[in-house]
Amino acid sequence: MRLRLIALVLLVIAATAAGFVLTRVDSSRDAWLVFGTGLALAAVTGVLALTRGRHRTAIPEVERYFTLAPEMVILAGFDGYWKRVNPTVEAVLGYTEREWLARPFMEFIHPDDRERSREETRRVIAGATVRAFETRMLCKDGSHKWIEWTATPVPEERVIYTVGRDVTDRRRSESEQAALRRIATLVAQEVPQADVFDAIAEEIGGLLGTAETRMFRFDSDTSAVVVGRSGRRDAFPLRSHQHLEGDSVASRVLRTGRPARIDDYWAAAGPLAETARSIGVRAVVGVPVLVEGRLWGAITTGSTHDTPLPPDTEGRLDKFTELMATAIAKAEARAEVHRLADEQAALRRVAVLVAQQPSPSEVFTAVTEAVGLLLDADLAALLVFPADGTATTIAGWSGDGGPIPPIGSRFPLDGDSVAARIFANCAPARIDGYAEAEGEAADIARSLRIRSTVGAPILVEGKLWGALMAATRGVEPWADNADTRIAAFTELVATAIANAGSREALAELAEEQAALRRVATLVAQGTSPQDLFEAVAEEVGRLLPVVSATMGHFEPDESVTTMASWSTAEVAFPTGRRWTTEGTNVAWMVLQTGRAARIDDFSAATDPIGVAAREAGYKSAVGSPIVVAGHLWGIVTATSSEGRLPPGTEERLASFTELVATAIANAESSAELAASRRRIVAASDDARRRIERDLHDGAQQHLVTLALDALAAEASAPVELAELKHEMSRIASGLAEVSIELQEISRGIHPAILSHGGLAAALRALARRSAVPVELHAQIEGPLPDQVEVAAYYVAAEALTNAAKHARASVVHIYVTTDDGTLTLMVRDDGVGGADPGRGSGLVGLHDRVEALGGTIKIDSRAGPGSGTCIVVTLPIAIEPDQEIENFLGPPQEPGSPTSPA
Repeated sequence: MRLRLIALVLLVIAATAAGFVLTRVDSSRDAWLVFGTGLALAAVTGVLALTRGRHRTAIPEVERYFTLAPEMVILAGFDGYWKRVNPTVEAVLGYTEREWLARPFMEFIHPDDRERSREETRRVIAGATVRAFETRMLCKDGSHKWIEWTATPVPEERVIYTVGRDVTDRRRSESEQAALRRIATLVAQEVPQADVFDAIAEEIGGLLGTAETRMFRFDSDTSAVVVGRSGRRDAFPLRSHQHLEGDSVASRVLRTGRPARIDDYWAAAGPLAETARSIGVRAVVGVPVLVEGRLWGAITTGSTHDTPLPPDTEGRLDKFTELMATAIAKAEARAEVHRLADEQAALRRVAVLVAQQPSPSEVFTAVTEAVGLLLDADLAALLVFPADGTATTIAGWSGDGGPIPPIGSRFPLDGDSVAARIFANCAPARIDGYAEAEGEAADIARSLRIRSTVGAPILVEGKLWGALMAATRGVEPWADNADTRIAAFTELVATAIANAGSREALAELAEEQAALRRVATLVAQGTSPQDLFEAVAEEVGRLLPVVSATMGHFEPDESVTTMASWSTAEVAFPTGRRWTTEGTNVAWMVLQTGRAARIDDFSAATDPIGVAAREAGYKSAVGSPIVVAGHLWGIVTATSSEGRLPPGTEERLASFTELVATAIANAESSAELAASRRRIVAASDDARRRIERDLHDGAQQHLVTLALDALAAEASAPVELAELKHEMSRIASGLAEVSIELQEISRGIHPAILSHGGLAAALRALARRSAVPVELHAQIEGPLPDQVEVAAYYVAAEALTNAAKHARASVVHIYVTTDDGTLTLMVRDDGVGGADPGRGSGLVGLHDRVEALGGTIKIDSRAGPGSGTCIVVTLPIAIEPDQEIENFLGPPQEPGSPTSPA
């Protein structure tokens, strides 16, 4: 026993000396490890010696070292259980010695590290000594710590001497420094902000072992925008707005500007707390992000454990805020440089345009587009306030292809809108949400899907003229200086307005453009000529300071017919009247020169038009020619009872006459084409009648005569010439059959019964000859034009032919009625359907014939047994084929009372 004690003392002395020498030579972590491990292993060996001998008397010095050693000293058995641990183990990991010895030591190792630990344990049991093996150990409070182990076996005793050292702080420091270096590299490389923020969130989650990490940018006193996140991304989507009402870590940081924590979110109230609870987050810690001294946002991280986050969490988070602030500041600086460059370039472009003094509409369009692009808006608009409590849109721009307020649209300046605020306060204004706003302007904003709007007033000669505005349909709010950036452009707009001359002239320009667009829309839509004429007269009358506006058509005898008339008082020039033009009136002047003309004094007029203008109280009249295909077609006239019409009225009228001329040319071409098609159809029908008549009166009668001659020759032949009599009989029969076939051909060319019995009789004859049974229902009142009867007959004939050849129908129904000047024909069978007019069938010709008469034809022929084919045709009865152009030009009338265009 004494020898064992002496050996133990020598071992401790040797280990201590070795460690001391190593630390003198090398003060690194490995040297200290050897030193500490030597002492610890010596202590373990001593303890083992004391516990395995026959005598159990303890040596106080060795036992005291085992108890006081700063390292974790453990004696483990090959059976997977620890046999003894020193107090440091409990101090580091939190378990009592009883708890340590009651369970296999693998259960105290982090699940992710157990497989590696088993491999190392097997190596030690096999005789190897393991040094500096690091693994995570589970603490009693649910956390984990990194422990660096050194272990050596004693096979004959089936035990392992183990020394562990807590390296959690070192590992944490190394991990944090590596994470910070990675983030710093991203910042230095000027990686996009969103990528930097997401990287920070991921690094924080990995370092702290937290479930959720979020970066918020505060955009108001009640909301924040998510700019980075890790964990459940669907709970807090990127760029989503989060409301800060109630109690949350983010709202506390916003209110105080200091770090904050909530250890139990189950008791917190508010939208953020509710969302956190929905994904299982219990404890949250957050720190502020300061950019150049201002509170920019916050970083928060949350845990799903029931226990609070460690006390140093705030400090560890704070290390990332500096890098985040640097990234934000650099990005904002870059953005500011680009913004200033873009803004200056845009201002220079607009300034150059203003200096060139183009038309105001060009400046308005350029400024609106420049503001929209500069602010990255979805739409921008320029409004004018015409001093009647309304606003009118005179320019618009869309950046996303979405809707914008129509040019010329007007809305009242009531309720809550940016335009109303600017009008009321003559100062910049902004609205970041229209959900609760009231008024027509707010309704328009919602209909355009606008989320936020910013605008600035336009002042001309110190007076409020209008507003320049930009709007967005997305969730991103405007920058704080958006309104001042718009204001830089309003000065250029004011300069352009001053260059244009007057506020009234600009408002008139906007109204004129809107009126021209409305007329152009009517022209593009193919509106009827009469409706277009009336619309033009009304637009001219409302646009110009006039009492009446008319449109006239010059007749071949140099008279003029009023096609449309508009007046603020009693109509002096009603539609449809025709008058001679020679005299003191603008119609005569335009007719003689082909150019615009004006008369500002009707006192000396003696002609009917001039006298009518004087009696109506007109003081001034301006007329502009309508020229169609190089020929003078008519005139647009504007008259005033207040004095001389302003200069430029002729040019403003000319803008409308060009559109009218286009519409007239289009309508005349369409009318001529339709008339030409009708003439072709009529000529074809006439040719069919002549052929049918020629066949009936000529070839058919000749064949009948020959057949009779053959029969007579047969009868006169002698009886003994039986063979000749038989041949003559055969010839007579053949001639009769040819006559019948020719009769059928003539009916197909043009049924004679149409000319004698009308459509109903012709359809009955057609039904009788049909190979498919036909049920005919005819209700025809009065005689029908030939072309209508022929068209209806051929539709029915073609339908019956198709039913017999292709439909495999058992019955065909024919319905024909006349009502309100229209003939309606329906042919329906119960066959297999599948008729396709586009595959070259006879239905193609029917389409042309029906449409040439101004009618319609619809074919429904779905394929399938019993589906059948249904053809429905409508044909106008009352309109004569060549009347459409006359209707378009207006009925000719003789000159009468003095009411005509001035």
